[in-house]
Amino acid sequence: MIDALEVLPHTPFDATVWRVVHENRDVTQYSSSGGRWDDGTFEVLYTALHRDGAIAEMYFHLLRGQPVFPSKARFKLYELRVALKATIRLTTLPELQALGLDTTRYGQLSYAERTSEYPRTQEISEVAHFLDCDGLVVPNARWPCTNLVIFGDNIEPGTVDVVRDHGTIAWDDWRRANISHMPHGL
Repeated sequence: MIDALEVLPHTPFDATVWRVVHENRDVTQYSSSGGRWDDGTFEVLYTALHRDGAIAEMYFHLLRGQPVFPSKARFKLYELRVALKATIRLTTLPELQALGLDTTRYGQLSYAERTSEYPRTQEISEVAHFLDCDGLVVPNARWPCTNLVIFGDNIEPGTVDVVRDHGTIAWDDWRRANISHMPHGL
């Protein structure tokens, strides 16, 4: 894995990204939750390159396989400006498949089954982190766009800036407007 990722270009990334967080959380607060692209040993910031990609990811996690969406969920949408120096771009499923990921069910597992998909993506991310990359650009599992996963301890201060707080998400309105666009039965 190290050899495969080491030869890939480690390129700058300078763009606007989107992030959804609980209304009381700092939008630039990193975490090591053991998600799809972090094994819990280093801190990451999950973002999406499309606003609906960020919303769809949080929607999936808030639903957590329940038949009813939590009615008191208050989350805000933020627009961020990110300037990274060394990202690896793995933007297609064939690129991930070449690294040993079974992509046949990428992002299609239920909430309860989601972690069975994570070990290989976590290994990819761990190696990229080890190689001193500051982020990965990868396919979003919930929306037809890409995500940027930022490695918190491999960046310098001022790398991530809040451009705009777009306010509280009206979940019912968003779902109604996007139901036909939501992949994998969100």
